[in-house]
Amino acid sequence: MRLTVLLLCILSGCFAQFINYDGSKLYQLIPENEEHLEFLDFIQNSERYDFWSETRSLNIPAVVMVKGAALENFWEALTSRGIKFKLLMNNVQRSIDNEKIRQKSSKPVGEGQISFTQYHRYDEIVSYLQRLAVDYPEKVVLEEFGTSYEGRPLYVIKIGSGPSSNPAVLIDGGIHAREWISPAVTLYTIKQLVENESNADMIANVNWVIVVVLNPDGYEYTHTTNRLWRKTRRPGVQCIGVDMNRNFDFHWMGPGTSANECSETFAGPYAFSEPEAQSFAKLAQSMDNIFLYLGVHSYGQWLLYPWGFTTDLPENADELQEVGERVAAAIKSINGTVYVTGTSPNLTYYVSGTTKDWAMGVAGARLSYTIELPGGGNAGFDLPAEKIMSVCEETWPGIIEFYNYIVENTKRM
Repeated sequence: MRLTVLLLCILSGCFAQFINYDGSKLYQLIPENEEHLEFLDFIQNSERYDFWSETRSLNIPAVVMVKGAALENFWEALTSRGIKFKLLMNNVQRSIDNEKIRQKSSKPVGEGQISFTQYHRYDEIVSYLQRLAVDYPEKVVLEEFGTSYEGRPLYVIKIGSGPSSNPAVLIDGGIHAREWISPAVTLYTIKQLVENESNADMIANVNWVIVVVLNPDGYEYTHTTNRLWRKTRRPGVQCIGVDMNRNFDFHWMGPGTSANECSETFAGPYAFSEPEAQSFAKLAQSMDNIFLYLGVHSYGQWLLYPWGFTTDLPENADELQEVGERVAAAIKSINGTVYVTGTSPNLTYYVSGTTKDWAMGVAGARLSYTIELPGGGNAGFDLPAEKIMSVCEETWPGIIEFYNYIVENTKRM
Protein backbone atom coordinates (compact mmCIF):
# COMPACT_ATOMS: atom_id res chain seq x y z
CA MET A 1 0.00 0.00 0.00
CA ARG A 2 2.79 2.42 0.93
CA LEU A 3 4.58 1.66 -2.35
CA THR A 4 1.37 2.36 -4.27
CA VAL A 5 0.92 5.68 -2.52
CA LEU A 6 4.57 6.58 -3.09
CA LEU A 7 4.31 5.73 -6.79
CA LEU A 8 1.13 7.77 -7.13
CA CYS A 9 2.84 10.66 -5.38
CA ILE A 10 5.80 10.52 -7.74
CA LEU A 11 3.58 10.33 -10.81
CA SER A 12 1.44 13.25 -9.65
CA GLY A 13 4.42 15.46 -8.86
CA CYS A 14 4.37 15.49 -5.05
CA PHE A 15 8.13 15.96 -4.95
CA ALA A 16 8.43 18.01 -8.12
CA GLN A 17 9.48 21.61 -8.03
CA PHE A 18 6.82 24.02 -9.22
CA ILE A 19 7.44 24.84 -12.88
CA ASN A 20 8.55 28.42 -13.32
CA TYR A 21 7.31 30.68 -16.13
CA ASP A 22 9.64 33.57 -15.36
CA GLY A 23 10.39 35.37 -18.60
CA SER A 24 7.33 34.02 -20.41
CA LYS A 25 5.07 36.67 -21.90
CA LEU A 26 1.46 36.71 -23.06
CA TYR A 27 0.45 38.24 -26.38
CA GLN A 28 -2.71 38.90 -28.31
CA LEU A 29 -2.33 38.27 -32.04
CA ILE A 30 -4.77 39.29 -34.77
CA PRO A 31 -4.60 37.21 -37.99
CA GLU A 32 -5.61 39.27 -41.01
CA ASN A 33 -4.92 36.85 -43.86
CA GLU A 34 -4.43 33.15 -44.59
CA GLU A 35 -0.66 33.35 -44.10
CA HIS A 36 -1.24 34.62 -40.57
CA LEU A 37 -3.60 31.73 -39.82
CA GLU A 38 -1.10 29.24 -41.21
CA PHE A 39 1.58 30.66 -38.93
CA LEU A 40 -0.66 30.32 -35.86
CA ASP A 41 -1.48 26.76 -36.85
CA PHE A 42 2.21 25.96 -37.29
CA ILE A 43 3.37 27.27 -33.90
CA GLN A 44 0.50 25.61 -32.05
CA ASN A 45 2.35 22.29 -32.25
CA SER A 46 5.44 23.68 -30.52
CA GLU A 47 6.04 23.36 -26.78
CA ARG A 48 7.37 26.91 -26.84
CA TYR A 49 3.89 28.34 -27.37
CA ASP A 50 0.74 27.88 -25.33
CA PHE A 51 -2.54 29.10 -26.81
CA TRP A 52 -4.79 30.45 -24.06
CA SER A 53 -7.50 31.21 -26.59
CA GLU A 54 -7.55 29.81 -30.08
CA THR A 55 -8.62 31.18 -33.41
CA ARG A 56 -9.00 29.83 -36.91
CA SER A 57 -10.80 32.93 -38.22
CA LEU A 58 -9.58 36.18 -39.66
CA ASN A 59 -9.62 39.21 -37.36
CA ILE A 60 -10.47 37.09 -34.31
CA PRO A 61 -7.72 37.58 -31.67
CA ALA A 62 -5.67 34.67 -30.38
CA VAL A 63 -3.99 34.82 -26.98
CA VAL A 64 -0.61 33.05 -26.89
CA MET A 65 1.92 32.58 -24.10
CA VAL A 66 5.48 32.61 -25.46
CA LYS A 67 8.25 31.03 -23.41
CA GLY A 68 11.38 33.10 -22.94
CA ALA A 69 13.66 31.09 -25.23
CA ALA A 70 11.30 31.60 -28.16
CA LEU A 71 10.73 35.34 -27.81
CA GLU A 72 13.36 36.64 -30.25
CA ASN A 73 12.30 34.32 -33.08
CA PHE A 74 8.67 35.01 -32.29
CA TRP A 75 9.07 38.77 -32.67
CA GLU A 76 10.96 38.33 -35.92
CA ALA A 77 8.26 36.03 -37.28
CA LEU A 78 5.48 38.49 -36.39
CA THR A 79 7.34 41.44 -37.90
CA SER A 80 8.24 39.65 -41.14
CA ARG A 81 4.62 38.57 -41.64
CA GLY A 82 3.07 41.84 -40.56
CA ILE A 83 0.99 40.24 -37.79
CA LYS A 84 -0.46 42.77 -35.38
CA PHE A 85 0.19 41.97 -31.72
CA LYS A 86 -0.24 43.41 -28.25
CA LEU A 87 1.57 42.52 -25.03
CA LEU A 88 -0.95 41.41 -22.41
CA MET A 89 1.33 40.16 -19.65
CA ASN A 90 5.01 40.95 -19.28
CA ASN A 91 5.80 38.17 -16.81
CA VAL A 92 3.45 35.22 -16.49
CA GLN A 93 5.21 33.90 -13.40
CA ARG A 94 4.43 37.08 -11.45
CA SER A 95 0.72 36.43 -11.91
CA ILE A 96 1.14 32.82 -10.77
CA ASP A 97 3.11 33.93 -7.71
CA ASN A 98 0.41 36.43 -6.76
CA GLU A 99 -2.21 33.71 -7.02
CA LYS A 100 -0.13 31.41 -4.78
CA ILE A 101 0.05 34.10 -2.13
CA ARG A 102 -3.71 34.58 -2.21
CA GLN A 103 -4.33 30.84 -2.00
CA LYS A 104 -1.97 30.40 0.98
CA SER A 105 -3.59 33.30 2.84
CA SER A 106 -7.08 31.80 2.51
CA LYS A 107 -8.70 30.60 5.70
CA PRO A 108 -8.96 26.81 5.87
CA VAL A 109 -12.47 25.40 5.62
CA GLY A 110 -13.79 22.66 7.87
CA GLU A 111 -14.10 19.07 6.70
CA GLY A 112 -16.96 18.70 4.27
CA GLN A 113 -17.22 22.46 3.72
CA ILE A 114 -16.38 24.75 0.82
CA SER A 115 -16.14 28.47 0.25
CA PHE A 116 -16.16 30.65 -2.82
CA THR A 117 -13.30 32.85 -1.72
CA GLN A 118 -10.63 30.30 -2.66
CA TYR A 119 -9.97 27.47 -5.13
CA HIS A 120 -10.29 24.05 -3.54
CA ARG A 121 -8.14 20.97 -3.97
CA TYR A 122 -9.69 17.75 -5.25
CA ASP A 123 -9.85 16.08 -1.81
CA GLU A 124 -11.71 19.09 -0.40
CA ILE A 125 -14.20 18.94 -3.27
CA VAL A 126 -14.79 15.22 -2.73
CA SER A 127 -15.18 15.75 1.04
CA TYR A 128 -17.91 18.33 0.37
CA LEU A 129 -19.78 16.00 -1.99
CA GLN A 130 -19.54 13.18 0.54
CA ARG A 131 -20.98 15.41 3.23
CA LEU A 132 -23.92 16.34 1.00
CA ALA A 133 -24.66 12.66 0.36
CA VAL A 134 -24.81 12.05 4.13
CA ASP A 135 -26.79 15.18 5.04
CA TYR A 136 -29.30 15.03 2.16
CA PRO A 137 -29.88 11.33 1.36
CA GLU A 138 -33.40 12.06 0.13
CA LYS A 139 -32.11 14.07 -2.81
CA VAL A 140 -28.40 13.30 -3.27
CA VAL A 141 -26.56 10.18 -4.41
CA LEU A 142 -22.77 10.21 -4.76
CA GLU A 143 -21.22 7.50 -6.91
CA GLU A 144 -17.79 6.52 -8.17
CA PHE A 145 -18.09 6.08 -11.91
CA GLY A 146 -14.47 5.37 -12.79
CA THR A 147 -10.82 5.87 -11.96
CA SER A 148 -8.34 8.37 -13.37
CA TYR A 149 -5.05 7.35 -14.97
CA GLU A 150 -3.20 8.01 -11.70
CA GLY A 151 -5.76 6.09 -9.67
CA ARG A 152 -7.99 8.83 -8.32
CA PRO A 153 -11.68 7.94 -8.00
CA LEU A 154 -14.01 9.84 -10.33
CA TYR A 155 -17.19 11.01 -8.62
CA VAL A 156 -20.59 11.96 -9.96
CA ILE A 157 -23.26 13.57 -7.80
CA LYS A 158 -26.86 12.83 -8.76
CA ILE A 159 -29.40 15.33 -7.47
CA GLY A 160 -33.15 14.91 -7.71
CA SER A 161 -36.28 14.42 -5.64
CA GLY A 162 -38.61 13.44 -8.46
CA PRO A 163 -39.04 10.28 -10.55
CA SER A 164 -36.22 8.79 -12.60
CA SER A 165 -38.29 9.51 -15.73
CA ASN A 166 -37.71 13.25 -15.28
CA PRO A 167 -35.61 14.98 -17.95
CA ALA A 168 -31.93 15.03 -17.00
CA VAL A 169 -29.16 17.59 -17.12
CA LEU A 170 -25.58 16.31 -17.43
CA ILE A 171 -22.83 18.76 -16.42
CA ASP A 172 -19.07 18.37 -16.20
CA GLY A 173 -16.31 20.71 -15.08
CA GLY A 174 -12.55 20.65 -14.86
CA ILE A 175 -11.85 18.72 -18.07
CA HIS A 176 -9.07 21.24 -18.75
CA ALA A 177 -6.94 21.29 -15.62
CA ARG A 178 -5.91 24.94 -15.45
CA GLU A 179 -9.46 26.30 -15.74
CA TRP A 180 -9.98 26.56 -11.97
CA ILE A 181 -13.13 28.67 -12.17
CA SER A 182 -14.90 25.75 -13.89
CA PRO A 183 -15.06 23.43 -10.84
CA ALA A 184 -15.90 26.45 -8.67
CA VAL A 185 -18.98 27.33 -10.76
CA THR A 186 -19.97 23.67 -10.91
CA LEU A 187 -19.74 23.45 -7.10
CA TYR A 188 -21.85 26.58 -6.75
CA THR A 189 -24.50 25.00 -8.95
CA ILE A 190 -24.54 21.94 -6.70
CA LYS A 191 -24.76 24.05 -3.56
CA GLN A 192 -27.74 25.99 -4.93
CA LEU A 193 -29.55 22.84 -5.98
CA VAL A 194 -28.97 20.92 -2.75
CA GLU A 195 -28.64 23.42 0.08
CA ASN A 196 -30.95 26.22 -1.06
CA GLU A 197 -34.52 25.14 -0.32
CA SER A 198 -35.93 27.87 -2.54
CA ASN A 199 -34.70 25.81 -5.49
CA ALA A 200 -36.66 22.69 -4.50
CA ASP A 201 -38.71 22.75 -7.71
CA MET A 202 -35.54 22.55 -9.79
CA ILE A 203 -34.70 19.11 -8.41
CA ALA A 204 -38.32 17.93 -8.28
CA ASN A 205 -38.81 18.48 -12.02
CA VAL A 206 -35.33 17.74 -13.37
CA ASN A 207 -32.63 15.23 -12.44
CA TRP A 208 -29.12 16.71 -12.28
CA VAL A 209 -26.04 14.57 -12.93
CA ILE A 210 -22.85 16.53 -12.24
CA VAL A 211 -19.13 15.76 -12.39
CA VAL A 212 -17.22 18.59 -10.72
CA VAL A 213 -13.72 17.61 -11.88
CA LEU A 214 -13.42 15.24 -14.83
CA ASN A 215 -9.63 15.56 -14.98
CA PRO A 216 -8.51 15.25 -11.32
CA ASP A 217 -4.93 14.21 -12.17
CA GLY A 218 -4.37 17.32 -14.24
CA TYR A 219 -6.23 19.51 -11.75
CA GLU A 220 -4.04 18.37 -8.86
CA TYR A 221 -0.95 18.81 -11.02
CA THR A 222 -1.86 22.48 -11.53
CA HIS A 223 -1.84 22.88 -7.75
CA THR A 224 1.39 21.02 -7.08
CA THR A 225 3.65 21.47 -10.09
CA ASN A 226 2.46 23.38 -13.16
CA ARG A 227 -0.30 25.97 -12.77
CA LEU A 228 -0.87 26.17 -16.53
CA TRP A 229 -1.20 22.45 -17.23
CA ARG A 230 -4.21 21.71 -19.48
CA LYS A 231 -4.23 18.03 -20.41
CA THR A 232 -4.52 14.68 -18.65
CA ARG A 233 -1.41 13.08 -17.12
CA ARG A 234 -1.16 9.99 -19.31
CA PRO A 235 2.50 9.54 -20.42
CA GLY A 236 3.28 9.45 -24.10
CA VAL A 237 6.49 8.67 -25.97
CA GLN A 238 7.76 12.27 -25.99
CA CYS A 239 5.28 14.28 -23.94
CA ILE A 240 2.64 13.76 -21.28
CA GLY A 241 -1.08 14.21 -21.54
CA VAL A 242 -4.05 14.28 -23.88
CA ASP A 243 -6.58 17.03 -24.44
CA MET A 244 -9.60 15.11 -23.19
CA ASN A 245 -11.95 17.51 -24.95
CA ARG A 246 -10.55 16.22 -28.25
CA ASN A 247 -10.56 12.55 -27.21
CA PHE A 248 -14.23 11.56 -27.67
CA ASP A 249 -15.21 9.13 -30.39
CA PHE A 250 -17.23 11.46 -32.60
CA HIS A 251 -15.30 12.92 -35.53
CA TRP A 252 -12.16 12.18 -33.53
CA MET A 253 -8.93 13.68 -34.94
CA GLY A 254 -10.93 15.98 -37.19
CA PRO A 255 -10.34 19.70 -37.74
CA GLY A 256 -9.00 21.62 -34.75
CA THR A 257 -7.06 18.72 -33.24
CA SER A 258 -3.41 17.66 -33.30
CA ALA A 259 -1.72 14.29 -33.73
CA ASN A 260 1.41 15.75 -32.10
CA GLU A 261 1.46 14.51 -28.50
CA CYS A 262 3.34 17.61 -27.38
CA SER A 263 0.53 19.88 -28.60
CA GLU A 264 -2.01 21.28 -26.14
CA THR A 265 -4.74 19.98 -28.48
CA PHE A 266 -3.35 16.45 -28.85
CA ALA A 267 -6.41 14.26 -29.40
CA GLY A 268 -4.75 11.11 -28.07
CA PRO A 269 -3.24 8.03 -29.71
CA TYR A 270 -6.78 6.80 -30.36
CA ALA A 271 -10.33 7.82 -29.49
CA PHE A 272 -11.21 7.23 -25.83
CA SER A 273 -7.58 6.56 -24.97
CA GLU A 274 -8.19 8.34 -21.65
CA PRO A 275 -9.85 6.31 -18.88
CA GLU A 276 -11.62 9.44 -17.67
CA ALA A 277 -13.23 9.97 -21.08
CA GLN A 278 -14.21 6.28 -21.29
CA SER A 279 -15.85 6.42 -17.87
CA PHE A 280 -17.71 9.63 -18.62
CA ALA A 281 -19.05 8.17 -21.86
CA LYS A 282 -20.34 5.10 -20.01
CA LEU A 283 -21.99 7.36 -17.44
CA ALA A 284 -23.72 9.41 -20.12
CA GLN A 285 -24.83 6.34 -22.06
CA SER A 286 -26.37 4.88 -18.91
CA MET A 287 -28.81 7.82 -19.02
CA ASP A 288 -31.70 7.59 -21.46
CA ASN A 289 -33.28 11.02 -21.03
CA ILE A 290 -30.58 13.68 -21.33
CA PHE A 291 -32.31 16.92 -22.24
CA LEU A 292 -29.27 19.12 -21.70
CA TYR A 293 -25.52 18.58 -21.64
CA LEU A 294 -23.35 21.44 -20.37
CA GLY A 295 -19.53 21.42 -20.36
CA VAL A 296 -18.15 24.17 -18.11
CA HIS A 297 -14.90 25.76 -19.33
CA SER A 298 -12.97 29.02 -19.27
CA TYR A 299 -12.35 31.43 -20.72
CA GLY A 300 -13.95 33.56 -23.42
CA GLN A 301 -17.63 34.32 -22.61
CA TRP A 302 -19.03 31.99 -25.26
CA LEU A 303 -22.05 29.71 -25.33
CA LEU A 304 -21.08 27.20 -28.00
CA TYR A 305 -23.28 24.45 -29.40
CA PRO A 306 -22.65 21.70 -32.01
CA TRP A 307 -21.07 21.21 -34.34
CA GLY A 308 -17.42 21.96 -33.74
CA PHE A 309 -15.97 19.95 -36.64
CA THR A 310 -17.95 21.64 -39.45
CA THR A 311 -19.67 24.93 -40.22
CA ASP A 312 -22.83 22.93 -40.99
CA LEU A 313 -25.51 23.30 -38.33
CA PRO A 314 -27.55 20.63 -36.51
CA GLU A 315 -31.24 20.25 -37.32
CA ASN A 316 -32.28 22.08 -34.14
CA ALA A 317 -29.84 24.96 -34.57
CA ASP A 318 -32.62 27.55 -34.23
CA GLU A 319 -33.60 26.07 -30.88
CA LEU A 320 -29.98 25.93 -29.70
CA GLN A 321 -29.43 29.55 -30.70
CA GLU A 322 -32.64 30.71 -29.04
CA VAL A 323 -31.93 28.93 -25.76
CA GLY A 324 -28.33 30.11 -25.75
CA GLU A 325 -29.42 33.71 -26.22
CA ARG A 326 -31.94 33.37 -23.38
CA VAL A 327 -29.21 32.05 -21.11
CA ALA A 328 -26.82 34.81 -22.20
CA ALA A 329 -29.44 37.45 -21.43
CA ALA A 330 -30.03 36.00 -17.97
CA ILE A 331 -26.30 36.10 -17.22
CA LYS A 332 -25.96 39.65 -18.56
CA SER A 333 -28.77 40.88 -16.30
CA ILE A 334 -26.59 40.42 -13.20
CA ASN A 335 -23.28 42.18 -13.88
CA GLY A 336 -23.55 43.13 -17.53
CA THR A 337 -21.26 40.29 -18.69
CA VAL A 338 -21.83 39.65 -22.40
CA TYR A 339 -21.79 36.14 -23.87
CA VAL A 340 -21.87 35.32 -27.58
CA THR A 341 -23.88 32.29 -28.74
CA GLY A 342 -23.13 30.13 -31.77
CA THR A 343 -20.95 27.31 -33.07
CA SER A 344 -17.20 27.51 -32.65
CA PRO A 345 -16.30 27.12 -36.38
CA ASN A 346 -18.68 29.92 -37.31
CA LEU A 347 -17.43 32.17 -34.52
CA THR A 348 -13.79 31.33 -33.87
CA TYR A 349 -12.21 27.93 -34.65
CA TYR A 350 -12.79 24.28 -35.53
CA VAL A 351 -12.67 21.62 -32.83
CA SER A 352 -13.40 17.88 -33.07
CA GLY A 353 -13.89 14.98 -30.70
CA THR A 354 -15.49 17.19 -28.06
CA THR A 355 -17.89 16.34 -25.27
CA LYS A 356 -20.58 18.69 -26.57
CA ASP A 357 -20.59 17.17 -30.06
CA TRP A 358 -20.44 13.63 -28.66
CA ALA A 359 -23.25 14.35 -26.17
CA MET A 360 -25.60 15.33 -28.98
CA GLY A 361 -24.32 13.08 -31.74
CA VAL A 362 -23.95 9.87 -29.70
CA ALA A 363 -25.52 10.22 -26.24
CA GLY A 364 -28.68 11.81 -27.63
CA ALA A 365 -28.80 15.07 -25.69
CA ARG A 366 -31.42 17.40 -27.16
CA LEU A 367 -29.45 20.50 -26.16
CA SER A 368 -25.67 20.56 -25.85
CA TYR A 369 -23.36 23.46 -24.99
CA THR A 370 -19.91 24.43 -23.89
CA ILE A 371 -19.97 27.52 -21.71
CA GLU A 372 -16.70 29.44 -21.69
CA LEU A 373 -16.73 31.44 -18.46
CA PRO A 374 -15.08 34.87 -18.12
CA GLY A 375 -11.33 35.15 -17.83
CA GLY A 376 -9.66 37.18 -15.15
CA GLY A 377 -6.48 38.33 -13.54
CA ASN A 378 -4.12 39.68 -16.15
CA ALA A 379 -5.54 37.84 -19.11
CA GLY A 380 -7.21 34.53 -18.46
CA PHE A 381 -6.88 31.51 -16.20
CA ASP A 382 -5.70 33.41 -13.13
CA LEU A 383 -9.11 34.76 -12.16
CA PRO A 384 -8.54 36.20 -8.66
CA ALA A 385 -10.23 34.27 -5.89
CA GLU A 386 -12.13 37.37 -4.82
CA LYS A 387 -13.98 37.24 -8.15
CA ILE A 388 -15.11 33.61 -7.86
CA MET A 389 -18.41 34.51 -6.21
CA SER A 390 -19.19 37.18 -8.78
CA VAL A 391 -18.78 34.72 -11.67
CA CYS A 392 -20.78 32.06 -9.82
CA GLU A 393 -23.62 34.44 -9.01
CA GLU A 394 -23.95 35.72 -12.55
CA THR A 395 -23.77 32.23 -14.08
CA TRP A 396 -26.46 30.77 -11.83
CA PRO A 397 -29.35 32.68 -13.51
CA GLY A 398 -28.17 31.13 -16.77
CA ILE A 399 -28.55 27.66 -15.21
CA ILE A 400 -32.03 28.66 -14.06
CA GLU A 401 -32.89 29.75 -17.62
CA PHE A 402 -31.80 26.35 -18.94
CA TYR A 403 -34.07 24.77 -16.31
CA ASN A 404 -37.01 27.02 -17.25
CA TYR A 405 -36.71 26.01 -20.89
CA ILE A 406 -36.62 22.32 -20.02
CA VAL A 407 -39.75 22.59 -17.88
CA GLU A 408 -41.58 24.63 -20.51
CA ASN A 409 -40.88 22.05 -23.18
CA THR A 410 -41.41 18.87 -21.19
CA LYS A 411 -44.84 20.05 -20.07
CA ARG A 412 -45.85 20.24 -23.74
CA MET A 413 -44.79 16.65 -24.39
